[in-house]
Amino acid sequence: MTPDRSDTEPVPVLRETAFGTAKLMPDLDCEGGWLLTLDGTPQSYVDLADPTHLEFEYTHRLGHLADVLTPEGAPLDVLHLGGGALTLPRYLAATRPGSRQQVAEADGPLVDLVTEVLPWHGQGIEVSIGDAREVLAAAAPASLDLVVADVFQGSRTPAHLTSVEFVRLAAAALRPGGVYAANLADSAPLDFARAQAATVRAVFPQTCLVAEPSVLRGRRFGNLLLVGSDQDLPAEALARRLAGDPFPARLVDGPELRRLVGSAEAVTDAEAAPSPVPPKGAFSIG
Repeated sequence: MTPDRSDTEPVPVLRETAFGTAKLMPDLDCEGGWLLTLDGTPQSYVDLADPTHLEFEYTHRLGHLADVLTPEGAPLDVLHLGGGALTLPRYLAATRPGSRQQVAEADGPLVDLVTEVLPWHGQGIEVSIGDAREVLAAAAPASLDLVVADVFQGSRTPAHLTSVEFVRLAAAALRPGGVYAANLADSAPLDFARAQAATVRAVFPQTCLVAEPSVLRGRRFGNLLLVGSDQDLPAEALARRLAGDPFPARLVDGPELRRLVGSAEAVTDAEAAPSPVPPKGAFSIG
């Protein structure tokens, strides 16, 4: 008897969540690979067989950043704002055993779905349901090595996570030398990215921005990574790793970053706005 397809291959799972329709789709070309989308927008890719496999380019960059922060394999204390399918937490659990990681995700039904289909069995990862800013504000002072802000409601970063007041909360939660990293998205004329860079620079004396050259030149909509710290960043080591990626990214800091920011000013709570609406089809699939 030929087994049913359901007995031999994983199948897509669809679920209504707090912020839209989530879909978990198995990657038929990669055993153990799963893609999470929300209302058609890709949110996460997880490889259960190999958690060090980072499919999305922006997760490559976050992985590179984590890799160069401290000696290889050393555990980190990390707060992830935005959970998705826990791609980066799984990566750090594999590459830095013993790390203590807290994940804040506002979408409770999404967490239930990921727990059900893509369980992670502890690994030092604790997931809480709550607003990212509220969780960050409750973090113990000077208790973290890394704060990662990767929060998208659909395809936009919420306004209350874009202000200088929010970034100051991250600074307060970090140990000396700790690093804040925010994944954002923008396109020409990069007004949002410039303002966000000014916002991070207003809090952290050491700041850099990472993006593909085509995004920096405003030729297409895409992800940008903003990184800040109170101490020198491992910019050279990070830049070398970025240059070796399949889609190389540039690291912009120092005078070049000041020129990019130009006259943009730090964003306050009073004037904060969500990230721009992506062009139709920028991230959506199928």
